[in-house]
Amino acid sequence: MEALGLLLHGFAVLLTWKTLVLMMVGLVLGIFVGVLPGLGGPNGVAILLPLTFTMDPTSAIVMLSSIYWGALFGGAITSILFNIPGEAWSVATTFDGYPMAQQGRAAEALTAAFTSSFIGSLVAVLLITFLAPMISSFALKFGPPEFFAVYLLTFCSFVGLGREARHKTVISMSLGLLLAGVGMDTVSGQLRMTFGSAELLRGINFLVAVIGLFGISEILLTMEERLALRGHAASISLRVVLGVWKDLPKYWVTLLRSSFIGCWLGITPGGAIAASFMGYNLAKRFAKDPESFGKGRIEGVFAPETAAHASGTAALLPMLALGIPGSGTAAILLGGLMVWGLNPGPLLFVEHKDFVWGLIASMYLGNVVGLVLVLTTVPIFASILRVPFAAVAPMIVVSCAIGAYAIQNAMFDIWLMLGFGVVGYVFKKIGIPLAPFTLALVLGNRAEDAFRLSMIGAGGDLKVFWSNGLVGSITTLAIVLLFWPVIDGLLARVGWTRATSR
Repeated sequence: MEALGLLLHGFAVLLTWKTLVLMMVGLVLGIFVGVLPGLGGPNGVAILLPLTFTMDPTSAIVMLSSIYWGALFGGAITSILFNIPGEAWSVATTFDGYPMAQQGRAAEALTAAFTSSFIGSLVAVLLITFLAPMISSFALKFGPPEFFAVYLLTFCSFVGLGREARHKTVISMSLGLLLAGVGMDTVSGQLRMTFGSAELLRGINFLVAVIGLFGISEILLTMEERLALRGHAASISLRVVLGVWKDLPKYWVTLLRSSFIGCWLGITPGGAIAASFMGYNLAKRFAKDPESFGKGRIEGVFAPETAAHASGTAALLPMLALGIPGSGTAAILLGGLMVWGLNPGPLLFVEHKDFVWGLIASMYLGNVVGLVLVLTTVPIFASILRVPFAAVAPMIVVSCAIGAYAIQNAMFDIWLMLGFGVVGYVFKKIGIPLAPFTLALVLGNRAEDAFRLSMIGAGGDLKVFWSNGLVGSITTLAIVLLFWPVIDGLLARVGWTRATSR
């Protein structure tokens, strides 16, 4: 009941002209960056984050979260109309969405994508509403050993459960942890890896790195690929919308299954990409006529969009309750909260109740407003794709440079941003994932501090990570997840041996 009262209070705080205008602006910007290839949710939030530094935390997070919701909606437009995934998780949407557009059913496909996005996000927000307070109250029992165990669990799950090659994930994460140590050691006060540079005394700013890794690197890739954008026109009528909504009950199993998959892979570091493909593959596997998938089946749009957006939203749950981001965008929002003096984690629900429940309320309101907005503005945003990339790219680069400079008013940060842009470009060309690098860069210092404080308190005895049931179970689970590919292979081999011995 207390949570319901705080949520209603959050709605009351949001229902002001100022907040609603910021929400609308954020949604429009989000749809814009979601439509443009090479941007998307994480990039849009990273590039526009500096614009919110002068706002109060509630207004800033409402605008940023609205950018995120808008980008989630906008990514489907390019996938369906142009067969160009606006986001990596939109790839599965192209399998049936683009064939539907070729058949003259673009409006139907877009309505299905936006509606399923809304449903997936709504299920994830309901999960956050009811589970976040429980998780946060449980996490109040955490000390340095428990926090390090959770950080270790996050790192290990990225290695053991990730879809990318594990050696590349380890390389990416190791480089992120290495760069997180640049600057002044927070425990001893000593300087590390500054190489005599005064600019590196304060360390590598996470936001500067993110703008370069995501924004600049994608511009470089797009310049190389010389994208030629040709697509199908689309305008959504009320008749088409009502027709798709009328058929929704036929697909309730698919929607529910994809929502569950998305929420699970959002809370764990499986990610929206894995969720979208898993949702699509399971829908195809359990369909009566799987051969119809890939030829313009609407269920092939419902499944990946629901799973991807449930995952993208659910990733905010561990970020708010434990201070551990479940996705790249959640990691960027985590950095924003820290800039505003808010430390995500269990104490956030105690010390800043109004902020947390205002954010959760904005998730509900932002999804509803975003659905209405995106259904009415598809023709406008689809026409943006016909603007020459040569005209759009310089504006994006200038925005990145302004954002990087505004963080600390340092010219050095612009050069650092460009350097990280080249690093991101190289990583993407050779297939090294950026998410583990970003995660390690954000959590590296916190994980190191928790480990060293644990060692100081325990006199250097590693048994502290098995000193009680809570920390012991988390540490053990982390090790299991780290070696899960090996364990899974052994279990499969034993199962195969037993099956053949019969």
